[in-house]
This record gives sequence, C-alpha cells and structure tokens, in this order.
Amino acid sequence: MSATSEQLACLRLARTPGIGPLTFSRLLKAYGSGHEALENLPGRLRSVGRSSVRIYPEKDAETEFRYTEKIGARILFSSDGDFPRLLKALDPAPPVITILGDLSVSQKPCISMVGARNASAAAMKLARNLAFELGERGYTVVSGLARGVDTAAHHGALSTGTIAVIAGGIDNIYPHQNTDLRNQIAEQGLIVSESRFGHEPRAADFPRRNRLITGLSMGVIVVEAAKRSGSLISARCALEQGREVMAIPGSPLDPRTKGSNGLIKSGATLVETADDVVEVVQPSLPQQHSLFDPSPSDYEDDRTEVESSGEVLARIRSALSPTPTSISDIAQATGLSSRQCSTALVELELAGQAMSISGGLIVSAG
Repeated sequence: MSATSEQLACLRLARTPGIGPLTFSRLLKAYGSGHEALENLPGRLRSVGRSSVRIYPEKDAETEFRYTEKIGARILFSSDGDFPRLLKALDPAPPVITILGDLSVSQKPCISMVGARNASAAAMKLARNLAFELGERGYTVVSGLARGVDTAAHHGALSTGTIAVIAGGIDNIYPHQNTDLRNQIAEQGLIVSESRFGHEPRAADFPRRNRLITGLSMGVIVVEAAKRSGSLISARCALEQGREVMAIPGSPLDPRTKGSNGLIKSGATLVETADDVVEVVQPSLPQQHSLFDPSPSDYEDDRTEVESSGEVLARIRSALSPTPTSISDIAQATGLSSRQCSTALVELELAGQAMSISGGLIVSAG
C-alpha cells in the first residue's frame, strides 16, 4: 500500500533538519495538516534567515515508505490512533517512529530495564529472571538491545513480548552479536526506531533512543550502572517524563553498581523482585493519563503579554543551554507563560538557535 500525500508530507516535515518534535507539532496545529505545513515551511524558514535548509525530498520519503513496507515494518505518526499511548502523551510527542513486529505488546503496561553493557554474571541472571517474572505478570519489558543487561532483559521477556528500541534505522542491526535476538523480537515482540530507514547509529542518537525507552514505559529499572553511564541518562529522562525510577542495589565494592546505588541514595525506589516493581507502578495504572495532564498554566491565555517578540526571544535564548530543559522550567526561569515560550521556541528552532527533543525538552543549538 503506497503512502498518502499527507503521510509523505508529514514524513518530509519530520525529517527536515531543524524541525524537532515541538516545531513539528506546532506547525501541524497552526496549519491543520502536514501538507499545508510543508507548503508554508519555506516562507517560515526564509523569515528567520534559513532559506538554505534542504527540506527532506519527496523522493526520499517515498523510498523510505517503500523500503520500510518491503521488510514488513510500518511508519507511525503521533497523530495515528494506534501510536503508543504513553509516547503520544509526551509533550511534544515524537513526530514519527518506525515499528517492526507486534504493536499490541506496546498496549500492555510497559516497564523499561537498563544497565551496564559489561554487566556482571549476577546482574545478567537477575535481569533475565526479573524480566521473565514481569512478563508473566502481564507487563511488557522495554530495553535498548545493547549488550549486557539489555540483552538479558530481552531474553527473559521474549516469550511474553518485549520491545527493543534501537538508535539506528529499523533495518539496522546493532550490535551484530544480537542479530538472532533482534530477529526473534521482530517475530515475537516489537522493534521501535525514531531514525529513518538505513540510518547507521551515531553517538548522538543514543540519548534519543533512551528517551523513547522511558517514554514508552511507566517506570524504569536500573539493574547495574556505573557513575557515568547511559543508564543514568535513562533514569534522568524518566524523571523528566514523570516516570517511576527504580534501582536494584549492588555491592559497594563493584564500580559497576556505583551509579545504581547512587540513584537509591538520591531517592530512587529500591527494588529486588517483580513484586517490588509491581507495587511501585500498579497504583498509577488506573490513572496513568493524569501523569501527563497539562497544568492549567500551560494554557493560560489571559496573562498580559507585554514583551515584544524580540525581548521574548532574547530572554528564552539566554535561558537555554546544552543541558536538556523543559518548557515549564524555561517559563519559570524567564517569567513568561508556557504558551509564549512554546511559540517563541518554534521560531528559535527554525532559526537554528534551539532544538527540541522527544519528551518536551529543549537544548541550545547553533
């Protein structure tokens, strides 16, 4: 089945450099469709001095759809009805993901599990057993298909359904040692990617992958993590997204547990069994949506907006840094409304001075 003109337009918009999740969602809201947003994009880019930006070509979008369909995968937009609900609830949601496998596993309550690539044998066994037990209790285990804890978690939950979120394109297999596991997950679970077809993963892609892992989940379990590790980035992403953060304690003599033990000291919930995990996340099951309901201040229209556009842009620009920051934090730091901030951030992103990432976070750019 060939892609519709609206699907092609949305994919081209999402894949255009400088169009992050925030700008994508605002453009669609402003113009009503991907087709209209794409039509007006060149003018918007010219108005901020970025006429040289190359919009993702229609031919490339058609090729991506064709190759994706050829391997049995599917491109999903945040506006699609079967887009994973917790990802859709992020503000802003990832504009587009590509999936391969059984999407229904994402409709069960999901728990993510992360940890060291050079994990100890004890941590590997624990992750595998815990993932199996969570699967038996009706939860889907989400991880990143990396070596170590990720691999053990996927193996443990394979029979009940697991989700592997990858940094490269949906056709990419990384690491190659997990080729068989990746193929098994594609048959029995779900592979998810935010990258375009054929994309080889780079270092910058893994934080984006981590935000999808936690974004799909009600909570994250850190099994074993050193002081400086991607697992701690995942824990921070989970906190920023309003998810539960749990950690399994380890020996104080093992440097691979310094980070996970540190999380517990900082307030993460200590868990050792599947029953512990279920006790943490179960209270939020009936009202999961409440975690993501915007506060009334997000929609305030009656706040007097006396600042000029230039003043607003300057204040927001000065509040940005390479550290990911939420719109609400930017609003608090600048004294502006969330509406003012999100509107101005679109202009800054189009101008190449800011970049939005999945989970409602903003970083400085340019």
